[in-house]
Amino acid sequence: MGILNGLKTDIGVDLGTANTLMYVKGEGIVVNEPTVIALNTKTSQVLAIGNEAKRMMGRTPAHIEVIRPLVNGVISDFLMTQEILKNYIKKIKRDSLFRYVRAVVAVPTNLTEVERKSVEDAVISSGASSVYLLEEPIAAVLGAGLPIGEPTANMIVDIGGGTTEIAVISMGGVVVSRSLKVAGDKLNDEIMRFVRDEFKIAIGEPTAERIKIEIGSALPLAERLDLAVSGRDLSLGLPREVLIKDTQVRGTLLPLLKHMVESIKDIIEKTPPELSGDILKRGIYLSGGGSLLRGLGEFIEKELSVKTILVDDPLTCVVRGTGIAAENIDAYMDVFALALKPIILE
Repeated sequence: MGILNGLKTDIGVDLGTANTLMYVKGEGIVVNEPTVIALNTKTSQVLAIGNEAKRMMGRTPAHIEVIRPLVNGVISDFLMTQEILKNYIKKIKRDSLFRYVRAVVAVPTNLTEVERKSVEDAVISSGASSVYLLEEPIAAVLGAGLPIGEPTANMIVDIGGGTTEIAVISMGGVVVSRSLKVAGDKLNDEIMRFVRDEFKIAIGEPTAERIKIEIGSALPLAERLDLAVSGRDLSLGLPREVLIKDTQVRGTLLPLLKHMVESIKDIIEKTPPELSGDILKRGIYLSGGGSLLRGLGEFIEKELSVKTILVDDPLTCVVRGTGIAAENIDAYMDVFALALKPIILE
């Protein structure tokens, strides 16, 4: 066993709609790149992966396709997902003596058995020897350093690119949860729609994301912000620049944020009474890149009258959780997602 231990390594993987992060046991986070791949459709050659591919979005000729292979947390393009994972796992293997790789992979709570199997297959075919699935809310609670094994409620709202995971965790398991498709990408889509309808210009997703980050907010700001944005005039077909105000962006995002708050409230209502009391005392924890929207924590706190806390470094919270599990896989066997069960027809 000593020789085997010397030839294996364990990794944690957050395969997100927006970003892919990897944690290597004993080293920490070694990969943090967008889940994007650029492909030459004429030659089927992979041109770029990660940051380099994301810079190409909306800027390529017809024969170069920039692909985001995950949609709403689910693999939509298996081969491209496999290429991305293979690239990073190969690098981890090349940079060390290790050849036998065990992977702890974070997955949304609402995945079907077929979708979970798809994640397992993608990771195995990319070079890992075995895969352990860890539900994202549990990974986020681990990453936030909360007491996962105690009989007390840990409420987490993990706002990623494709999905928002809302869950109450107690005794190492999910008590009640919900997965929403209202997340970072949906907010970007709403901003694109607003700019198209209001100013009659078309902008791309990278520009919409820049608007959200630079002037987006959930509550009114102390100072007014605006941003000059360029796009294609839909009537003339020519480039045009417009000035967008923070109040306009806030008004666009508000219905989606209210829907998110209603879903959080719904989960609290479905939580057993004893655990509801714990949530009131301990508060709601926010993680994921979407939680960095200005004033979101205060907005949730104002709407629900429950203390809301932003975890440290929310962007890496889930992968840190998979990393904690990867550091001692045997100790966390009880919290990994159950093995696939046969479908029972009634």
